[in-house]
Amino acid sequence: MADAPDITRRTIALVGLMGVGKSSVGRRLATALKMPFVDADAEIEAAAGRSVSDIFAEMGEVEFRAGEHRVIKRIVEGLPTVLATGGGAFIHDGTRDLLKAHTVTVWLQAELDVLAERATRRDTRPLLRGKDPKAVLSRLAEVRYPIYALADVHVMTGEGAHREAVRAVMGAVQDYYRRAAA
Repeated sequence: MADAPDITRRTIALVGLMGVGKSSVGRRLATALKMPFVDADAEIEAAAGRSVSDIFAEMGEVEFRAGEHRVIKRIVEGLPTVLATGGGAFIHDGTRDLLKAHTVTVWLQAELDVLAERATRRDTRPLLRGKDPKAVLSRLAEVRYPIYALADVHVMTGEGAHREAVRAVMGAVQDYYRRAAA
């Protein structure tokens, strides 16, 4: 059997709807691969000196996406990391092109009921404030899933342990590199 491909040679960018586990799975994936972990939303907050919710409220989504693009550009042009993107990052054409050019993109997907439960554990999701979370996520899925499908790798996650999702991502990225080398 051939040696396993080195999946740490490029940034692994996790994309998907809010609540799918991009940050929690990403942290564990980075640990397993001995790579740095970067949460794009945390980097945006550090750069802006305020929360994502405040940026949305004060400047709107268009300005937020422009800042998000600048931050992600800085990250992906650096050393390889595991990158958790915000749920809308991959939807932005310029950011998606940037991610596709510099990273292996991994779409994490889960059932909407699971996402709705996870996404409402904390009140930090501006798109869900004062709304029915499952209805919002359903509308977002309708628009975003065809775009997330452009990711290099697709991994279905569920209610299982994060280590299962980490193993699934690692295996899928290895398969991606094997296919690319063939």
